[in-house]
Amino acid sequence: MQKVYNLLGVLGFVMSGTMAVMGVMAYTRVPSMVKNYASELKLELTESILKQVPVPEIPEMPKLPTKTGPAIPLP
Repeated sequence: MQKVYNLLGVLGFVMSGTMAVMGVMAYTRVPSMVKNYASELKLELTESILKQVPVPEIPEMPKLPTKTGPAIPLP
């Protein structure tokens, strides 16, 4: 019976250690995973919205004047 208790104790210790290691890994890696997921989602949403919204055609820019007129008189 002592061997069963020793085995259960060792298994409990291994499980506790595994949970502690997984907790530390999750704590250190989750922020980068969330940041990566958010950037991918933002890119996907941007592409989806740009496909749905029509882009208006931009008319040709008017030519800039080469001369200016006389000064405006003050009242």
